[in-house]
Amino acid sequence: MTKKSTALAIKYRPQIFNEIVGQDIAVETIYNSIKSNKIPNAYLFTGIRGTGKTTLARIIAKSLNCVNGVDKICKDNYCEHCDSIFNSNHLDVLEMDAASKTGVDDIRDLIEFSRYPPNSAKFKIFIIDEVHMLSKQAFNALLKTLEEPPEYLKFIFCTTEIKKIPVTVISRTQRFDLLRVKSETLFDFIKEIKNKENGKASDEAIKLIVKISEGSVRDALSLLDRGLISCSNGEELNLQKAQKIFGYFDKNFIIELMEKIFEGNEQSVIEMYRSIYNAGVEPKVFLNDFLEVLYYVKNISSIKVEGNYFSLNNEEFSKIEKISKKINPEILLLFWQFSIKALDELNIVSNQELSLEMFLIRLLYLKGKNDKKEYNEIEKNNLSQNELLTKKQDREIENIANNKQSFEDPNFKKKTISQIKNFSQKEYIEDSSNINKIQNFININSLDELIEICNNKKEIKLKYELENNVKLVSFESTKIEISFNENLDRDFVKNLSSKLFEWTNKRWVITFSKKEGNPTVKQVAELSEKKIYDEIKQTKIYKKIESTFPDVELINVIKEENNK
Repeated sequence: MTKKSTALAIKYRPQIFNEIVGQDIAVETIYNSIKSNKIPNAYLFTGIRGTGKTTLARIIAKSLNCVNGVDKICKDNYCEHCDSIFNSNHLDVLEMDAASKTGVDDIRDLIEFSRYPPNSAKFKIFIIDEVHMLSKQAFNALLKTLEEPPEYLKFIFCTTEIKKIPVTVISRTQRFDLLRVKSETLFDFIKEIKNKENGKASDEAIKLIVKISEGSVRDALSLLDRGLISCSNGEELNLQKAQKIFGYFDKNFIIELMEKIFEGNEQSVIEMYRSIYNAGVEPKVFLNDFLEVLYYVKNISSIKVEGNYFSLNNEEFSKIEKISKKINPEILLLFWQFSIKALDELNIVSNQELSLEMFLIRLLYLKGKNDKKEYNEIEKNNLSQNELLTKKQDREIENIANNKQSFEDPNFKKKTISQIKNFSQKEYIEDSSNINKIQNFININSLDELIEICNNKKEIKLKYELENNVKLVSFESTKIEISFNENLDRDFVKNLSSKLFEWTNKRWVITFSKKEGNPTVKQVAELSEKKIYDEIKQTKIYKKIESTFPDVELINVIKEENNK
Protein backbone atom coordinates (compact mmCIF):
# COMPACT_ATOMS: atom_id res chain seq x y z
CA MET A 1 0.00 0.00 0.00
CA THR A 2 1.27 3.44 -0.92
CA LYS A 3 2.20 5.79 1.91
CA LYS A 4 2.82 8.92 -0.17
CA SER A 5 -0.73 10.25 -0.25
CA THR A 6 -2.73 11.61 2.67
CA ALA A 7 -6.07 10.55 1.13
CA LEU A 8 -6.94 7.18 2.64
CA ALA A 9 -8.43 5.79 -0.58
CA ILE A 10 -5.05 6.29 -2.32
CA LYS A 11 -2.80 5.72 0.67
CA TYR A 12 -4.20 2.23 1.28
CA ARG A 13 -4.60 1.20 -2.34
CA PRO A 14 -3.51 -2.48 -2.65
CA GLN A 15 -0.13 -3.15 -4.25
CA ILE A 16 -0.16 -6.96 -4.18
CA PHE A 17 -2.82 -9.65 -4.61
CA ASN A 18 -3.13 -10.40 -0.87
CA GLU A 19 -4.14 -6.82 -0.08
CA ILE A 20 -7.24 -6.83 -2.31
CA VAL A 21 -10.42 -6.87 -0.19
CA GLY A 22 -13.42 -9.11 -0.82
CA GLN A 23 -12.49 -10.57 -4.26
CA ASP A 24 -10.92 -13.85 -3.16
CA ILE A 25 -12.19 -16.03 -6.03
CA ALA A 26 -11.06 -13.65 -8.81
CA VAL A 27 -7.68 -13.07 -7.14
CA GLU A 28 -7.03 -16.78 -6.67
CA THR A 29 -7.94 -17.59 -10.29
CA ILE A 30 -5.72 -14.84 -11.73
CA TYR A 31 -2.80 -15.73 -9.45
CA ASN A 32 -2.97 -19.42 -10.45
CA SER A 33 -3.17 -18.60 -14.18
CA ILE A 34 -0.05 -16.38 -13.98
CA LYS A 35 1.86 -18.87 -11.85
CA SER A 36 1.10 -21.75 -14.23
CA ASN A 37 1.87 -19.54 -17.26
CA LYS A 38 -1.68 -19.86 -18.65
CA ILE A 39 -2.22 -16.16 -19.17
CA PRO A 40 -5.20 -15.13 -21.34
CA ASN A 41 -4.89 -12.65 -24.20
CA ALA A 42 -7.18 -10.20 -22.42
CA TYR A 43 -8.81 -9.73 -19.03
CA LEU A 44 -12.17 -8.04 -18.54
CA PHE A 45 -13.09 -6.72 -15.09
CA THR A 46 -16.64 -5.54 -14.41
CA GLY A 47 -18.40 -4.35 -11.26
CA ILE A 48 -19.56 -1.26 -9.39
CA ARG A 49 -17.20 1.58 -8.54
CA GLY A 50 -14.57 1.00 -5.87
CA THR A 51 -14.38 -2.81 -6.00
CA GLY A 52 -10.80 -2.98 -7.34
CA LYS A 53 -10.99 -3.18 -11.15
CA THR A 54 -8.19 -0.74 -12.03
CA THR A 55 -6.19 -1.73 -8.95
CA LEU A 56 -6.30 -5.39 -9.97
CA ALA A 57 -5.26 -4.45 -13.53
CA ARG A 58 -2.14 -2.64 -12.22
CA ILE A 59 -1.22 -5.54 -9.93
CA ILE A 60 -1.47 -7.94 -12.90
CA ALA A 61 0.82 -5.63 -14.90
CA LYS A 62 3.31 -5.64 -12.02
CA SER A 63 3.12 -9.42 -11.49
CA LEU A 64 3.77 -10.09 -15.22
CA ASN A 65 6.78 -7.79 -15.39
CA CYS A 66 8.24 -7.81 -11.84
CA VAL A 67 11.81 -9.11 -11.76
CA ASN A 68 10.97 -11.07 -8.56
CA GLY A 69 8.08 -13.00 -10.14
CA VAL A 70 4.43 -13.34 -9.18
CA ASP A 71 5.19 -14.93 -5.78
CA LYS A 72 7.36 -12.00 -4.65
CA ILE A 73 5.83 -8.92 -6.23
CA CYS A 74 7.48 -5.75 -4.96
CA LYS A 75 5.54 -4.27 -2.07
CA ASP A 76 7.85 -1.65 -0.60
CA ASN A 77 11.27 -1.73 -2.26
CA TYR A 78 10.23 -1.58 -5.91
CA CYS A 79 12.23 -2.96 -8.79
CA GLU A 80 12.58 -0.72 -11.83
CA HIS A 81 9.44 -2.14 -13.52
CA CYS A 82 7.20 -1.97 -10.43
CA ASP A 83 8.39 1.55 -9.66
CA SER A 84 7.59 2.75 -13.19
CA ILE A 85 4.19 1.05 -13.21
CA PHE A 86 3.38 2.55 -9.80
CA ASN A 87 4.27 6.04 -11.08
CA SER A 88 2.36 5.48 -14.39
CA ASN A 89 5.41 6.14 -16.58
CA HIS A 90 6.39 2.65 -17.74
CA LEU A 91 7.04 2.60 -21.49
CA ASP A 92 5.54 -0.86 -21.93
CA VAL A 93 2.46 -0.46 -19.69
CA LEU A 94 0.00 1.98 -21.25
CA GLU A 95 -3.04 2.98 -19.19
CA MET A 96 -5.73 4.64 -21.28
CA ASP A 97 -9.02 6.26 -20.28
CA ALA A 98 -11.61 5.28 -22.90
CA ALA A 99 -13.94 8.03 -21.67
CA SER A 100 -11.60 10.65 -23.19
CA LYS A 101 -10.31 8.58 -26.12
CA THR A 102 -13.37 6.96 -27.67
CA GLY A 103 -12.64 7.12 -31.39
CA VAL A 104 -11.38 4.62 -33.89
CA ASP A 105 -8.26 6.74 -34.53
CA ASP A 106 -7.16 6.32 -30.92
CA ILE A 107 -7.48 2.53 -31.24
CA ARG A 108 -5.59 2.54 -34.53
CA ASP A 109 -2.69 4.33 -32.82
CA LEU A 110 -2.86 1.73 -30.05
CA ILE A 111 -2.74 -1.16 -32.55
CA GLU A 112 0.14 0.46 -34.39
CA PHE A 113 2.02 0.84 -31.11
CA SER A 114 1.34 -2.84 -30.25
CA ARG A 115 3.31 -4.08 -33.29
CA TYR A 116 6.60 -3.24 -31.61
CA PRO A 117 7.94 -5.58 -28.88
CA PRO A 118 8.43 -4.27 -25.34
CA ASN A 119 11.45 -2.08 -24.68
CA SER A 120 12.59 -3.51 -21.36
CA ALA A 121 9.77 -5.55 -19.79
CA LYS A 122 8.63 -9.07 -20.56
CA PHE A 123 5.12 -8.05 -21.60
CA LYS A 124 3.58 -5.01 -23.22
CA ILE A 125 0.29 -4.34 -21.44
CA PHE A 126 -2.63 -2.08 -22.40
CA ILE A 127 -5.00 -1.15 -19.55
CA ILE A 128 -8.18 0.46 -20.92
CA ASP A 129 -10.42 1.92 -18.20
CA GLU A 130 -14.16 2.53 -18.80
CA VAL A 131 -13.83 0.49 -21.97
CA HIS A 132 -17.61 0.61 -22.62
CA MET A 133 -17.14 4.24 -23.74
CA LEU A 134 -15.37 3.17 -26.94
CA SER A 135 -17.33 3.67 -30.16
CA LYS A 136 -18.66 0.78 -32.22
CA GLN A 137 -16.01 1.40 -34.89
CA ALA A 138 -13.28 1.42 -32.24
CA PHE A 139 -14.41 -1.96 -30.90
CA ASN A 140 -14.49 -3.42 -34.42
CA ALA A 141 -10.97 -2.15 -35.11
CA LEU A 142 -9.77 -3.88 -31.95
CA LEU A 143 -11.29 -7.32 -32.63
CA LYS A 144 -8.56 -8.90 -34.79
CA THR A 145 -5.67 -7.80 -32.56
CA LEU A 146 -7.63 -8.87 -29.48
CA GLU A 147 -8.21 -12.38 -30.81
CA GLU A 148 -4.67 -13.11 -31.99
CA PRO A 149 -2.25 -10.69 -30.32
CA PRO A 150 1.54 -11.20 -30.26
CA GLU A 151 2.79 -13.32 -27.35
CA TYR A 152 4.22 -10.29 -25.61
CA LEU A 153 0.94 -8.27 -25.72
CA LYS A 154 -1.83 -8.40 -23.09
CA PHE A 155 -5.04 -6.36 -22.77
CA ILE A 156 -6.82 -5.53 -19.51
CA PHE A 157 -10.28 -3.95 -19.78
CA CYS A 158 -12.20 -2.35 -16.91
CA THR A 159 -15.87 -1.32 -17.02
CA THR A 160 -18.85 -0.52 -14.84
CA GLU A 161 -21.37 -1.18 -17.64
CA ILE A 162 -20.76 -4.61 -19.12
CA LYS A 163 -23.96 -4.54 -21.21
CA LYS A 164 -22.56 -1.77 -23.41
CA ILE A 165 -19.63 -3.92 -24.56
CA PRO A 166 -20.22 -5.99 -27.73
CA VAL A 167 -20.50 -9.74 -27.25
CA THR A 168 -17.76 -10.22 -29.85
CA VAL A 169 -15.33 -8.40 -27.54
CA ILE A 170 -16.46 -10.17 -24.36
CA SER A 171 -16.01 -13.59 -25.99
CA ARG A 172 -12.34 -12.78 -26.68
CA THR A 173 -11.57 -11.98 -23.04
CA GLN A 174 -11.43 -13.77 -19.70
CA ARG A 175 -14.22 -12.06 -17.75
CA PHE A 176 -14.22 -11.48 -13.98
CA ASP A 177 -17.24 -9.99 -12.18
CA LEU A 178 -16.00 -8.17 -9.09
CA LEU A 179 -18.71 -8.32 -6.44
CA ARG A 180 -19.80 -5.76 -3.90
CA VAL A 181 -17.68 -6.33 -0.82
CA LYS A 182 -19.67 -8.00 1.96
CA SER A 183 -20.61 -5.79 4.89
CA GLU A 184 -18.77 -7.86 7.48
CA THR A 185 -15.54 -7.94 5.40
CA LEU A 186 -15.71 -4.22 4.70
CA PHE A 187 -16.44 -3.46 8.37
CA ASP A 188 -13.31 -5.35 9.50
CA PHE A 189 -11.19 -3.62 6.83
CA ILE A 190 -12.38 -0.09 7.70
CA LYS A 191 -11.89 -0.77 11.40
CA GLU A 192 -8.32 -1.92 10.69
CA ILE A 193 -7.57 1.26 8.70
CA LYS A 194 -9.09 3.37 11.48
CA ASN A 195 -6.70 1.78 13.97
CA LYS A 196 -3.71 2.30 11.68
CA GLU A 197 -4.59 5.99 11.43
CA ASN A 198 -5.02 6.20 15.22
CA GLY A 199 -8.54 7.50 14.61
CA LYS A 200 -11.48 7.25 16.99
CA ALA A 201 -14.77 5.97 15.60
CA SER A 202 -17.49 3.87 17.19
CA ASP A 203 -18.56 0.55 15.67
CA GLU A 204 -22.02 2.03 14.96
CA ALA A 205 -20.44 4.88 12.98
CA ILE A 206 -18.33 2.41 10.98
CA LYS A 207 -21.45 0.32 10.29
CA LEU A 208 -23.13 3.44 8.92
CA ILE A 209 -20.11 4.07 6.67
CA VAL A 210 -20.33 0.48 5.41
CA LYS A 211 -24.05 0.86 4.70
CA ILE A 212 -23.69 4.14 2.79
CA SER A 213 -20.73 2.85 0.75
CA GLU A 214 -22.90 0.00 -0.67
CA GLY A 215 -20.02 -2.45 -0.98
CA SER A 216 -17.49 -0.01 -2.47
CA VAL A 217 -14.11 -0.04 -0.69
CA ARG A 218 -13.07 3.32 -2.13
CA ASP A 219 -16.32 4.98 -1.02
CA ALA A 220 -15.94 3.53 2.45
CA LEU A 221 -12.37 4.82 2.79
CA SER A 222 -13.38 8.27 1.53
CA LEU A 223 -16.24 8.43 4.05
CA LEU A 224 -13.93 7.31 6.87
CA ASP A 225 -11.39 9.95 5.82
CA ARG A 226 -14.06 12.64 5.88
CA GLY A 227 -15.39 11.49 9.24
CA LEU A 228 -11.99 11.37 10.95
CA ILE A 229 -10.98 14.79 9.60
CA SER A 230 -14.15 16.34 11.04
CA CYS A 231 -13.25 15.14 14.55
CA SER A 232 -10.64 17.24 16.32
CA ASN A 233 -8.92 17.16 19.70
CA GLY A 234 -9.31 13.42 20.13
CA GLU A 235 -13.08 13.52 19.63
CA GLU A 236 -14.72 10.20 18.70
CA LEU A 237 -16.79 9.82 15.55
CA ASN A 238 -20.05 8.48 16.98
CA LEU A 239 -23.24 7.53 15.15
CA GLN A 240 -25.02 10.84 15.73
CA LYS A 241 -22.13 12.92 14.36
CA ALA A 242 -21.63 10.54 11.44
CA GLN A 243 -25.29 10.93 10.48
CA LYS A 244 -24.91 14.72 10.39
CA ILE A 245 -21.65 14.62 8.45
CA PHE A 246 -22.91 12.21 5.78
CA GLY A 247 -26.40 13.76 5.49
CA TYR A 248 -28.03 10.60 6.79
CA PHE A 249 -30.87 10.58 9.28
CA ASP A 250 -31.92 7.89 11.73
CA LYS A 251 -34.27 5.28 10.27
CA ASN A 252 -36.19 5.34 13.56
CA PHE A 253 -37.74 8.66 12.46
CA ILE A 254 -39.32 7.00 9.41
CA ILE A 255 -40.47 4.00 11.46
CA GLU A 256 -42.18 6.35 13.95
CA LEU A 257 -43.64 8.37 11.08
CA MET A 258 -45.08 5.20 9.55
CA GLU A 259 -46.64 4.26 12.89
CA LYS A 260 -48.36 7.67 13.02
CA ILE A 261 -49.69 7.13 9.49
CA PHE A 262 -51.22 3.79 10.47
CA GLU A 263 -52.69 5.38 13.58
CA GLY A 264 -54.26 8.12 11.43
CA ASN A 265 -52.57 10.96 13.32
CA GLU A 266 -52.34 13.62 10.60
CA GLN A 267 -50.96 16.44 12.76
CA SER A 268 -48.12 14.31 14.14
CA VAL A 269 -47.25 13.01 10.67
CA ILE A 270 -46.90 16.53 9.23
CA GLU A 271 -44.93 17.79 12.24
CA MET A 272 -42.52 14.83 12.08
CA TYR A 273 -41.93 15.27 8.35
CA ARG A 274 -41.30 19.02 8.76
CA SER A 275 -38.69 18.31 11.43
CA ILE A 276 -37.00 15.85 9.04
CA TYR A 277 -37.10 18.40 6.19
CA ASN A 278 -35.78 21.21 8.41
CA ALA A 279 -32.84 18.96 9.35
CA GLY A 280 -31.71 19.28 5.71
CA VAL A 281 -32.89 15.91 4.35
CA GLU A 282 -33.63 16.03 0.63
CA PRO A 283 -37.17 14.91 -0.38
CA LYS A 284 -35.81 12.23 -2.75
CA VAL A 285 -33.56 10.86 -0.01
CA PHE A 286 -36.53 10.77 2.35
CA LEU A 287 -38.74 8.95 -0.18
CA ASN A 288 -36.06 6.37 -0.97
CA ASP A 289 -35.57 5.67 2.74
CA PHE A 290 -39.36 5.51 3.16
CA LEU A 291 -39.49 2.87 0.40
CA GLU A 292 -36.69 0.96 2.12
CA VAL A 293 -38.64 0.85 5.40
CA LEU A 294 -41.80 -0.21 3.51
CA TYR A 295 -39.82 -3.10 2.03
CA TYR A 296 -38.65 -4.18 5.47
CA VAL A 297 -42.19 -3.98 6.94
CA LYS A 298 -43.50 -6.18 4.10
CA ASN A 299 -40.64 -8.72 4.13
CA ILE A 300 -39.36 -8.63 7.70
CA SER A 301 -40.18 -12.31 8.19
CA SER A 302 -37.51 -13.27 5.64
CA ILE A 303 -34.81 -10.92 7.01
CA LYS A 304 -32.38 -11.78 9.78
CA VAL A 305 -30.18 -9.38 11.70
CA GLU A 306 -26.70 -10.86 11.50
CA GLY A 307 -23.15 -9.60 11.72
CA ASN A 308 -22.93 -9.04 7.97
CA TYR A 309 -26.22 -7.15 7.66
CA PHE A 310 -26.01 -3.51 8.67
CA SER A 311 -29.17 -2.03 7.13
CA LEU A 312 -31.13 -2.64 10.34
CA ASN A 313 -30.01 -2.69 13.95
CA ASN A 314 -31.72 -4.79 16.61
CA GLU A 315 -33.95 -1.96 17.83
CA GLU A 316 -35.17 -1.07 14.33
CA PHE A 317 -35.71 -4.74 13.51
CA SER A 318 -37.92 -5.21 16.60
CA LYS A 319 -40.02 -2.11 15.84
CA ILE A 320 -40.58 -3.09 12.20
CA GLU A 321 -41.41 -6.67 13.16
CA LYS A 322 -44.05 -5.35 15.59
CA ILE A 323 -45.62 -3.08 12.94
CA SER A 324 -45.59 -5.81 10.30
CA LYS A 325 -47.86 -8.05 12.38
CA LYS A 326 -50.57 -5.37 12.47
CA ILE A 327 -50.69 -4.25 8.84
CA ASN A 328 -52.50 -5.84 5.93
CA PRO A 329 -49.95 -6.56 3.15
CA GLU A 330 -52.37 -5.13 0.55
CA ILE A 331 -52.06 -1.70 2.18
CA LEU A 332 -48.25 -1.91 2.10
CA LEU A 333 -48.29 -2.68 -1.64
CA LEU A 334 -50.56 0.32 -2.26
CA PHE A 335 -48.21 2.48 -0.19
CA TRP A 336 -45.33 1.24 -2.36
CA GLN A 337 -47.14 2.21 -5.58
CA PHE A 338 -48.04 5.67 -4.28
CA SER A 339 -44.45 6.24 -3.08
CA ILE A 340 -43.02 5.36 -6.50
CA LYS A 341 -45.50 7.75 -8.11
CA ALA A 342 -44.53 10.48 -5.61
CA LEU A 343 -40.88 10.11 -6.70
CA ASP A 344 -41.91 10.88 -10.29
CA GLU A 345 -44.00 13.86 -9.15
CA LEU A 346 -40.96 15.45 -7.48
CA ASN A 347 -39.48 16.06 -10.94
CA ILE A 348 -42.40 18.25 -12.04
CA VAL A 349 -43.25 20.28 -8.93
CA SER A 350 -41.43 23.43 -7.84
CA ASN A 351 -42.03 23.06 -4.08
CA GLN A 352 -41.04 19.51 -3.20
CA GLU A 353 -41.73 19.96 0.51
CA LEU A 354 -45.43 20.69 -0.09
CA SER A 355 -45.65 17.81 -2.55
CA LEU A 356 -44.33 15.37 0.06
CA GLU A 357 -46.70 16.67 2.73
CA MET A 358 -49.63 16.04 0.37
CA PHE A 359 -48.19 12.60 -0.38
CA LEU A 360 -48.23 11.73 3.33
CA ILE A 361 -51.81 13.04 3.67
CA ARG A 362 -52.83 10.87 0.70
CA LEU A 363 -51.41 7.85 2.50
CA LEU A 364 -53.50 8.74 5.56
CA TYR A 365 -56.69 8.82 3.48
CA LEU A 366 -55.64 5.76 1.52
CA LYS A 367 -55.34 3.89 4.82
CA GLY A 368 -58.97 4.75 5.62
CA LYS A 369 -60.71 5.41 8.91
CA ASN A 370 -61.77 1.79 9.43
CA ASP A 371 -58.18 0.63 8.99
CA LYS A 372 -57.02 3.20 11.54
CA LYS A 373 -59.52 1.82 14.06
CA GLU A 374 -58.32 -1.71 13.31
CA TYR A 375 -54.66 -0.69 13.82
CA ASN A 376 -55.49 0.94 17.16
CA GLU A 377 -57.47 -2.12 18.27
CA ILE A 378 -54.56 -4.38 17.33
CA GLU A 379 -52.18 -2.09 19.25
CA LYS A 380 -54.42 -1.98 22.30
CA ASN A 381 -55.17 -5.71 22.51
CA ASN A 382 -51.85 -6.98 21.12
CA LEU A 383 -53.53 -8.95 18.29
CA SER A 384 -52.29 -10.06 14.89
CA GLN A 385 -54.11 -9.07 11.69
CA ASN A 386 -55.77 -12.50 11.36
CA GLU A 387 -56.77 -12.56 15.03
CA LEU A 388 -58.50 -9.21 14.60
CA LEU A 389 -60.44 -10.43 11.57
CA THR A 390 -61.56 -13.54 13.42
CA LYS A 391 -62.60 -11.44 16.40
CA LYS A 392 -64.61 -9.08 14.18
CA GLN A 393 -66.31 -12.02 12.48
CA ASP A 394 -67.33 -13.54 15.80
CA ARG A 395 -68.72 -10.19 16.87
CA GLU A 396 -70.80 -9.85 13.70
CA ILE A 397 -72.22 -13.36 14.08
CA GLU A 398 -73.16 -12.56 17.66
CA ASN A 399 -74.93 -9.37 16.52
CA ILE A 400 -76.89 -11.28 13.91
CA ALA A 401 -77.91 -13.91 16.49
CA ASN A 402 -79.06 -11.21 18.91
CA ASN A 403 -81.20 -9.67 16.18
CA LYS A 404 -82.75 -13.11 15.53
CA GLN A 405 -81.40 -13.32 12.02
CA SER A 406 -81.52 -16.82 10.58
CA PHE A 407 -78.34 -18.25 9.17
CA GLU A 408 -80.52 -19.76 6.42
CA ASP A 409 -81.66 -16.33 5.27
CA PRO A 410 -80.73 -15.88 1.57
CA ASN A 411 -79.16 -12.50 2.37
CA PHE A 412 -76.67 -14.14 4.69
CA LYS A 413 -74.45 -16.94 3.58
CA LYS A 414 -71.58 -17.96 5.77
CA LYS A 415 -68.39 -18.24 3.80
CA THR A 416 -65.30 -20.31 4.42
CA ILE A 417 -62.80 -18.45 6.52
CA SER A 418 -59.27 -18.35 5.18
CA GLN A 419 -56.53 -17.37 7.60
CA ILE A 420 -54.23 -16.90 4.64
CA LYS A 421 -56.45 -14.82 2.30
CA ASN A 422 -57.68 -11.93 4.36
CA PHE A 423 -59.82 -10.69 1.49
CA SER A 424 -62.33 -13.53 1.94
CA GLN A 425 -62.64 -12.69 5.61
CA LYS A 426 -63.14 -9.01 4.87
CA GLU A 427 -65.77 -9.81 2.24
CA TYR A 428 -67.66 -11.97 4.71
CA ILE A 429 -67.55 -9.27 7.37
CA GLU A 430 -68.81 -6.69 4.89
CA ASP A 431 -71.69 -8.93 3.78
CA SER A 432 -72.80 -9.73 7.30
CA SER A 433 -72.43 -6.23 8.68
CA ASN A 434 -74.54 -4.75 5.89
CA ILE A 435 -77.64 -6.77 6.94
CA ASN A 436 -78.45 -4.30 9.69
CA LYS A 437 -77.59 -1.17 7.67
CA ILE A 438 -80.24 -1.14 4.92
CA GLN A 439 -81.18 2.42 5.78
CA ASN A 440 -77.69 3.54 4.64
CA PHE A 441 -77.85 1.95 1.17
CA ILE A 442 -77.63 4.35 -1.79
CA ASN A 443 -78.59 4.37 -5.47
CA ILE A 444 -75.97 4.87 -8.14
CA ASN A 445 -77.23 5.81 -11.59
CA SER A 446 -74.16 7.04 -13.50
CA LEU A 447 -70.39 6.93 -13.65
CA ASP A 448 -70.17 10.52 -12.39
CA GLU A 449 -72.24 9.58 -9.32
CA LEU A 450 -70.00 6.55 -8.72
CA ILE A 451 -66.86 8.73 -8.87
CA GLU A 452 -68.41 11.26 -6.50
CA ILE A 453 -69.29 8.49 -4.01
CA CYS A 454 -65.74 7.10 -4.19
CA ASN A 455 -64.51 10.59 -3.37
CA ASN A 456 -66.89 10.93 -0.41
CA LYS A 457 -66.00 7.48 0.89
CA LYS A 458 -62.26 8.27 0.62
CA GLU A 459 -61.74 5.42 -1.87
CA ILE A 460 -58.97 7.33 -3.61
CA LYS A 461 -57.53 4.34 -5.47
CA LEU A 462 -60.91 3.40 -7.03
CA LYS A 463 -61.58 7.04 -7.93
CA TYR A 464 -58.19 7.28 -9.62
CA GLU A 465 -58.81 4.11 -11.69
CA LEU A 466 -62.33 5.25 -12.73
CA GLU A 467 -61.10 8.67 -13.85
CA ASN A 468 -57.87 7.67 -15.58
CA ASN A 469 -58.10 4.08 -16.81
CA VAL A 470 -61.80 3.25 -17.39
CA LYS A 471 -63.65 3.95 -20.68
CA LEU A 472 -67.40 3.65 -20.15
CA VAL A 473 -69.46 1.70 -22.73
CA SER A 474 -72.76 1.53 -20.80
CA PHE A 475 -74.04 2.11 -17.27
CA GLU A 476 -77.29 0.52 -16.10
CA SER A 477 -78.75 -0.51 -12.76
CA THR A 478 -76.44 -3.23 -11.33
CA LYS A 479 -74.59 -3.55 -14.66
CA ILE A 480 -71.53 -1.68 -15.93
CA GLU A 481 -69.84 -2.36 -19.26
CA ILE A 482 -66.38 -0.88 -19.77
CA SER A 483 -63.25 -0.98 -21.85
CA PHE A 484 -59.91 -0.09 -20.30
CA ASN A 485 -56.28 0.80 -20.96
CA GLU A 486 -53.18 -1.19 -20.02
CA ASN A 487 -52.70 0.72 -16.75
CA LEU A 488 -55.89 -0.58 -15.08
CA ASP A 489 -55.17 -2.30 -11.76
CA ARG A 490 -55.71 -6.06 -12.01
CA ASP A 491 -57.81 -6.10 -8.82
CA PHE A 492 -60.04 -3.23 -9.98
CA VAL A 493 -63.14 -5.35 -10.77
CA LYS A 494 -62.88 -7.30 -7.51
CA ASN A 495 -62.49 -4.15 -5.42
CA LEU A 496 -65.24 -2.20 -7.22
CA SER A 497 -67.73 -5.11 -7.02
CA SER A 498 -67.11 -5.44 -3.30
CA LYS A 499 -67.62 -1.72 -2.67
CA LEU A 500 -70.73 -1.52 -4.85
CA PHE A 501 -72.33 -4.34 -2.89
CA GLU A 502 -71.39 -2.65 0.36
CA TRP A 503 -72.89 0.67 -0.73
CA THR A 504 -76.04 -0.53 -2.57
CA ASN A 505 -76.76 -4.00 -1.14
CA LYS A 506 -76.99 -5.23 -4.75
CA ARG A 507 -74.82 -7.56 -6.76
CA TRP A 508 -73.31 -5.67 -9.68
CA VAL A 509 -72.07 -7.22 -12.92
CA ILE A 510 -68.98 -5.56 -14.36
CA THR A 511 -68.07 -6.73 -17.87
CA PHE A 512 -65.25 -5.87 -20.25
CA SER A 513 -66.31 -4.86 -23.77
CA LYS A 514 -64.51 -5.10 -27.11
CA LYS A 515 -65.98 -1.71 -28.00
CA GLU A 516 -63.77 1.35 -27.70
CA GLY A 517 -66.02 3.09 -25.19
CA ASN A 518 -66.15 6.77 -24.31
CA PRO A 519 -62.97 8.67 -23.46
CA THR A 520 -61.88 8.49 -19.83
CA VAL A 521 -63.00 11.22 -17.44
CA LYS A 522 -59.47 12.62 -17.47
CA GLN A 523 -59.39 12.69 -21.28
CA VAL A 524 -62.75 14.49 -21.39
CA ALA A 525 -61.46 17.10 -18.93
CA GLU A 526 -58.30 17.59 -20.99
CA LEU A 527 -60.27 17.97 -24.24
CA SER A 528 -62.60 20.47 -22.58
CA GLU A 529 -59.64 22.44 -21.29
CA LYS A 530 -57.99 22.37 -24.73
CA LYS A 531 -61.20 23.65 -26.33
CA ILE A 532 -61.34 26.59 -23.92
CA TYR A 533 -57.67 27.36 -24.57
CA ASP A 534 -58.23 27.26 -28.34
CA GLU A 535 -61.23 29.60 -28.04
CA ILE A 536 -59.22 32.06 -25.95
CA LYS A 537 -56.40 32.00 -28.49
CA GLN A 538 -58.85 33.03 -31.25
CA THR A 539 -59.98 36.14 -29.40
CA LYS A 540 -58.83 39.61 -30.52
CA ILE A 541 -57.27 40.50 -27.18
CA TYR A 542 -55.10 37.35 -27.15
CA LYS A 543 -53.97 37.90 -30.75
CA LYS A 544 -53.11 41.48 -29.89
CA ILE A 545 -51.03 40.33 -26.92
CA GLU A 546 -49.38 37.66 -29.09
CA SER A 547 -48.41 40.23 -31.73
CA THR A 548 -46.81 42.37 -29.03
CA PHE A 549 -45.13 39.49 -27.20
CA PRO A 550 -44.39 36.68 -29.76
CA ASP A 551 -43.17 34.22 -27.11
CA VAL A 552 -46.31 34.53 -24.96
CA GLU A 553 -47.73 31.24 -23.63
CA LEU A 554 -51.22 30.62 -22.24
CA ILE A 555 -50.76 28.83 -18.91
CA ASN A 556 -54.12 28.97 -17.17
CA VAL A 557 -57.69 30.20 -17.62
CA ILE A 558 -59.68 31.37 -14.60
CA LYS A 559 -63.41 31.80 -15.03
CA GLU A 560 -64.64 35.05 -13.46
CA GLU A 561 -67.57 34.64 -11.07
CA ASN A 562 -70.63 36.81 -11.78
CA ASN A 563 -71.69 38.24 -8.41
CA LYS A 564 -74.51 40.36 -9.72
